[in-house]
Amino acid sequence: MSNEHGNLIKTPKQLITMVFVSFFVPLIIILLLMVFVNNGKRGDSSAMTDELIKPVAQLNFKDASAPRVMQTGEQVYKAVCSSCHASGAAGAPKFGDAGAWASRLGKGYDGLLTSVLKGKGAMPARGGANPTDVSDYELGRAVVYLANSAGGKLPEPKEPAAPAAK
Repeated sequence: MSNEHGNLIKTPKQLITMVFVSFFVPLIIILLLMVFVNNGKRGDSSAMTDELIKPVAQLNFKDASAPRVMQTGEQVYKAVCSSCHASGAAGAPKFGDAGAWASRLGKGYDGLLTSVLKGKGAMPARGGANPTDVSDYELGRAVVYLANSAGGKLPEPKEPAAPAAK
């Protein structure tokens, strides 16, 4: 047998060099890859964070002493109802789908408003809205907006009388 394939490392200096190269060269390559990948993601991190949490944690500060401005039905729909009624999530009738709303429109305004206030099926009471944020009147306007989008002919509810000044 011939000894054609001999050992490449013949001295201790070559052994130390090979250990160093086999350990540090992959680390340097990984570090350079991390810098390359992370380089395009620099920017205003607070704006990016705000954009990521916006659907979940949006804060809306209000002046408690200011007079209350009633929201329209469309505004309440966009703020409270659209999360389910835009996509039909959990069996919610979709916005503008006359077929899905046909049986519900037979209940009339009072029946629909009662379903919203007490909850029905997967829909929580008041559509999940806080009573201090959205009044019953505003929810009624949203009911009319949703029902009329599907061909209903419900009239706009009457605005409640302002509380008497003391």
